[in-house]
Amino acid sequence: MLLEFIAVVCAAAAAGGLALVANHLTRGRMPGWTPPFAAAAGIVAMIIYLEYTWADRVEGALPPGVVVAQKNEHTAWFRPWSFVFPLSNRLTAVDHRMRLTHPEHPDLVLTGVILQERWALNFGVQVVFDCVNARRMDVTSATRFTEEGAPDGGDWFNLSPEDPVLREACEGGEHAGREG
Repeated sequence: MLLEFIAVVCAAAAAGGLALVANHLTRGRMPGWTPPFAAAAGIVAMIIYLEYTWADRVEGALPPGVVVAQKNEHTAWFRPWSFVFPLSNRLTAVDHRMRLTHPEHPDLVLTGVILQERWALNFGVQVVFDCVNARRMDVTSATRFTEEGAPDGGDWFNLSPEDPVLREACEGGEHAGREG
C-alpha cells in the first residue's frame, strides 16, 4: 500500500509539473487552475491504473505451479466506469505444487487454494476436491485421513461441475511443474 501511495504522489507531481512546464512554455497564458487540475487528474489516472492492473500484477507474481482459477469481477456505483469495464478485486488460485492424490482414491485431490483480495492479506487453505461428485472439503485440524486415503471428519460442500476452482484442481494437474 505504501508503494502505491508513493506512485500516486509521483503521478500527481509529474502531471502538475508538466502543467507548470506547459504554462512556462506558453508564457503564463494558461489558467491558474491548470497545475492543480493536472495533479488531480494524475492522481485519478494512477488510482484507476493501479486498481485495474492489480489482478494481473498479483497473477504475474505467483510462483510456477500456482494457477489463478477464478477472478471476481466487481462493479460499484461510485466507480461508474466499472459497469462498462468490471474490476477484479478477488482471486482464487490453486497451488499445484502441493497437489496429492492417493492410488486407492484417484478421484480425490488434496491441494492448496489461495484466496487473495485487494487490500487484504492472502489466505491459504488445504482443500480436498472430489472430482467425480463435484464437491470439496476444507481440511481442518479435525480432518483425518484413513489408511485407504479417504478424508474423514470434515464437511463436504457441493459444487457445480463447471466450478472453475474444481476444474483447475481436478484437471489442472499438468500445471504442477509448469513455468509461469
